[in-house]
Amino acid sequence: MHQYGVRTVEKLLRLPRSTIRGLIQAGFVVPGRGPRGALLFSFQDLIVLRTAWALSQAGVPHRRIIRSLKQLRGQLPDSVPLSGLRIGAVGDRVAVQEGDTRWQAESGQYLLALEVDMADGVLSLTDRKEAARALAEDWFNRGAILEALDAEAAQEAYEQALAADSGHPGAATNLGRLLHEGGQLDAAERIYRTALAACGNDALLHYNLGILLEDMGRIDEAVQAYEDALADDAGMADCHYNLARLYETQGRTQEAIRHLARYRKLTGKDGK
Repeated sequence: MHQYGVRTVEKLLRLPRSTIRGLIQAGFVVPGRGPRGALLFSFQDLIVLRTAWALSQAGVPHRRIIRSLKQLRGQLPDSVPLSGLRIGAVGDRVAVQEGDTRWQAESGQYLLALEVDMADGVLSLTDRKEAARALAEDWFNRGAILEALDAEAAQEAYEQALAADSGHPGAATNLGRLLHEGGQLDAAERIYRTALAACGNDALLHYNLGILLEDMGRIDEAVQAYEDALADDAGMADCHYNLARLYETQGRTQEAIRHLARYRKLTGKDGK
């Protein structure tokens, strides 16, 4: 059975040594010992460490992690099969898939998707979720550079970013804005709402959605979008100003005064 030293484990799992030691002290794994007491980890240890870290980061209680990891270790082979493995953390449980065969599956919140492969004798562990985020960020940066040169190419780059990570707020904000400016209002709204559903609250996404809804004549929905933006970031001065303006047109004088006062406090402007 192949064993891995601490340095190799750090590189493969992309975890600092202090974190690895903490997981060992917590009892998640019991590594072997090599010459001069050096820690040695099996393939199973690596998978258990990586899954333990993911579950602990998600706030899963220690006892549940221990229970899930015992279950996981019992499912793992001694080495990587030719078909590779997929390890998924679902809620406080784990699911292991070898090739097309799923050994166990539970319903719940998705936390981890770990690809495990062996090629030319080299073990490779890739967190697909992290890889997707990195790819999305790369496409987003590319789009931001392209905007000043080629708006169409920038739009395609933002679309690629969202294909990799549907909740990337920057890509959704910029793509929605480009679509809005191009008169594709319905498409812009879909981009904003899909991203918000994927990433949760994001002040700038809510704010841009509010501007879009105003232009579509859906004032009540625009007001709600602005309020949602301020719930996430109360320091958005322009959002306070827009709300003050809309509340004034609706005859909601007190709300208008309150938001205008907040706008003035944030900017030092008179709001006119």
